[in-house]
Amino acid sequence: MNIDWIILFVIVISCLAIDLGIFHKESHEVKFKEALSWSIVWVTLALIFSLGIGIEHSSADAMLFLTGYVVEKSLSVDNLFLFIVIFKYFSIQPQYQHRILFWGVLGAIITRGLLIYGGVSLLHSFSWLIYVFGAIILVTGLKTLSGFKDTIDLESNAVLKLVKRVVRTKMDYVGPNFTIREGGLLYATPLMVVLIVVELTDVLFALDSIPAILGITRDPFIVYSSNLFAILGLRALYFLLAGMMELFEYVSYGVSCILIFVGLKMLGEGLIEIPPFISLLIILSILVISILPSLPKVLRDKRNV
Repeated sequence: MNIDWIILFVIVISCLAIDLGIFHKESHEVKFKEALSWSIVWVTLALIFSLGIGIEHSSADAMLFLTGYVVEKSLSVDNLFLFIVIFKYFSIQPQYQHRILFWGVLGAIITRGLLIYGGVSLLHSFSWLIYVFGAIILVTGLKTLSGFKDTIDLESNAVLKLVKRVVRTKMDYVGPNFTIREGGLLYATPLMVVLIVVELTDVLFALDSIPAILGITRDPFIVYSSNLFAILGLRALYFLLAGMMELFEYVSYGVSCILIFVGLKMLGEGLIEIPPFISLLIILSILVISILPSLPKVLRDKRNV
């Protein structure tokens, strides 16, 4: 393991330890201002890390990192909307949601690493798979842009049914624990059930997001580090999103366009070379354009409050 990987893991472990051990040691509801402050912190850390990549390696690598970071952030929005639905369905109290998301992040760090390693290895061995990934991402983007959405029906959700069947659960429990013991038997609480569902959901979403980032670069360090920094900020982004959902009315269309762009870029590999800076600029422009139409409504609503 070279020095880049060591520095990356030291930063990530330190951030997680400070986050849980100091700032979120006690369970509490994360309000909008706190979520905004933490979002700024995580984005700033990502920018500083990209600057370090630029100094240590090249400006092109720094741009690739930022592009992967922005892609992962934007693709995670739909994932976070689903988390909101899951938390509401299980009536998870706001003060316990951060706890679930924290442990979900730890699981995602491991699963994303395995998926990225597998994806990079496959592309190195079978380079033609880039076109398969590109086609899958393009089709996904076109389906979501056309309004196609998989219905979220947690009552009949296969993953949830499997968890309840395999794991002994105590669904009427209210509190911060993931497990409780009653009558000598160990039960999983709603927090544990939600954590398992969140982890499995993240794996499913990663099957879209990781091929998209592999369409930008196949450097495992850049792919994994951009994923990690995006994942670290997901909890703050979740609470920020919950507090300003009106701003994201059209962002799903922006995400669809990003997928279409990345899919076309992968399919055009070898024919058209798009510089990292141009890719980053296109993706950021798509995001800004998808948010701008909602701003007049938000400002109008605030004036009427």
